[in-house]
Amino acid sequence: MTVTYQRKGPVAIVTMNRPEYRNAQNSEMTYALDAAFARAVDDDEVKVIVLAGAGKHFSAGHDIGTPGRDVDVAYDRRAVMWWTHVDKPGGDQRYARELEVYLGMCRRWREIPKPAIAMVQGACIAGGLMLAWVCDLIVASDDAFFSDPVVRMGIPGVEYFAHPWVLGPRAAKEFLFTGERFSAEWALEHGMVNRVVPRSSLEESTLALANRIADMPRFGLALTKRAVNQAEDQMGLRAGMDSVFGLHHFAHSHNAEVGEDSLAGMDARAMRDAAASRDATGGS
Repeated sequence: MTVTYQRKGPVAIVTMNRPEYRNAQNSEMTYALDAAFARAVDDDEVKVIVLAGAGKHFSAGHDIGTPGRDVDVAYDRRAVMWWTHVDKPGGDQRYARELEVYLGMCRRWREIPKPAIAMVQGACIAGGLMLAWVCDLIVASDDAFFSDPVVRMGIPGVEYFAHPWVLGPRAAKEFLFTGERFSAEWALEHGMVNRVVPRSSLEESTLALANRIADMPRFGLALTKRAVNQAEDQMGLRAGMDSVFGLHHFAHSHNAEVGEDSLAGMDARAMRDAAASRDATGGS
């Protein structure tokens, strides 16, 4: 199973379960996450959702090269944000798929009417950022590190482009321009995460916070979450993402036209090695 589901009292724990690939997100995992979140929303006993990653790392991002990569597979459970990408040519395929499984899914999850907490350890890279950022709170272990190295592909950040809102414009530019790994303490300093705790107490600390939130009335939490999200949208988040999604796909098309593929010839290993060589802030 690419995603597991567990309930501890009023808390649902949704766990990405591809630890052998640092929880790289293929489509199977994405749709499984969507199903798990729907299950938590529909369960009236669940007050808070925790998103976790099995193993050493939270998520190394989108699957761009494991044996389980499934970009040409259609899944029965679809959010139906666009027509299916399967058997479509060129940019039609890429745009349809990424609108569904990346930008579209993340927007759906951001709007879940129950508080969600990302429990982050180890790598939270590129597509991993998207999953953490859709959560309302982020608790990070002291060994966590964060990076969006996709500018190395000539692409202006991941599809769910929340960087200026979660970091502020100047920190977002440094984050993207350098492609470096940034430590949990740096992320805390810049407001990306709520708390940094020892790795040994990450789960305990996260569940304690979740249970504290679960004491609040469910409807009040839902309305409060909606109020803050609406304020963030008024600050341009949704419109900004729409505009950058277009730039993102223009970059893919440019890469495909002038090079060997839409990712500028970069694979997961090359991206990992490039990020590791530019670790200036305490990531590991």
